[in-house]
Amino acid sequence: MDKKEMTRREFIRKTTKGALALGALSVGISQSCSKSEEPSAKRIDLSRISTCSICLNHLPAEEAFPIIAASGYKKVDTHEKVHLQIFPDLCDIENLKNTAEKNGLQIANLSTYAGGGLDGRKTAYTFHGWEVPHPERFTSVGFSSDDPEELNTEFDQIKRTIDIAAFLGARSIRVVPGNDEPETIDKVVPWFKRAAEYAEEKSVYMAFENHSAGIAGTPDLCVELAEKVGSPYFGILYEPGNLMFDTGTDYRKALETMKNHVVHCHFKDCKPIDEGYEMQLFGAGTIDFPWIVEQLNTAGYEGDFALEYELHDPEAEIGLNKFYNDYLALFDKK
Repeated sequence: MDKKEMTRREFIRKTTKGALALGALSVGISQSCSKSEEPSAKRIDLSRISTCSICLNHLPAEEAFPIIAASGYKKVDTHEKVHLQIFPDLCDIENLKNTAEKNGLQIANLSTYAGGGLDGRKTAYTFHGWEVPHPERFTSVGFSSDDPEELNTEFDQIKRTIDIAAFLGARSIRVVPGNDEPETIDKVVPWFKRAAEYAEEKSVYMAFENHSAGIAGTPDLCVELAEKVGSPYFGILYEPGNLMFDTGTDYRKALETMKNHVVHCHFKDCKPIDEGYEMQLFGAGTIDFPWIVEQLNTAGYEGDFALEYELHDPEAEIGLNKFYNDYLALFDKK
C-alpha cells in the first residue's frame, strides 16, 4: 500500500513510531502530566494556547476534557464528530459548557464543517478513516449547491453553529468553502458574506482551514476568498503542517501571502521524507513555530494557537502533555 492508498491516520501510524521511540515513551504517565516549567511561560502567552480534541474522539467530552486539562491546557478546540454536534437532539450544549468549566477549560474554537455540507465533512472524515455520523442531517455540498432549499438549510446551520459558539464563549468556528472547488468561489462568497454579518453581531470569527489542494490549500485562492467576502470576521485557519503534508506547500511563503487574513491557527510539526512528509512531535520536525508566531503577532493576529496532536504512539492520553511541553521548549531555544 502506497501513501496515496492509506488514510491519513494509517500513514501517521506507520511513519511515526521510529521518532517517538527516541524518548517519548520513557516518560511515565504521572511525570508526563506535570505542569510546564516557568521559563517558557515568560516567553510566550500561555493563555493563547489551545489543543484540538480530535485526538480524543474515542472518548466522550466528560472523559476527554479532564485529560486535556491534566496535560496543561486551558483551552480546547472542540471537534464536531463526538464532542460536539450542532443539532440539539444530538448534543447538550449546556452540558458541554459545564463540562469544560468544571475542568477549567475555555472552548476556544468549534472545529465544525459549516458551509461545506456532507461533501465538506466526507473529505475530512475520509482522511482519518471515519464515517460521517448522521449524514442525512446535512446538505450535499453546502454553499456550492445550486438548490435554493439546500442553500437556505446550510445558512440556517451555519447560523446555529455561530449561536453555539457565542453561547460557549468560543472565539471562532471552522467553516468549509463549499465543496472546495476553485470554480465555486464566486458561488459561495454571497453566502459567507451573509454569514459574516451574522457572525460579527455575535463576535464570532469564521475560519476555513488550509487543507487539500482546492481553495483552502492554495494560498492565493485563500486570500481571494477572504478578500471577496471582505469581513474581519471571516478568514483563514492557518495550518502549516497541513500545507506541507497535503500539498507540499512552503509554509513560510504561504504565511507571507495569507498572514493578514489569518483568524485562527492549528499547529503540528512534520518533516520531509522520501514519500512526502510525516508528522512529528514539536522540535523533531522542520517547522519554525516561534518564527510563525512572531510573524502573526507582528501582523496583528490576536487569536489562539491550537496544538493538534495527530500521532498514534504514544496515545493521546500520554502524548498530549509531551506535545504541550515540547511546544513550549521551542521558545526556550530562541
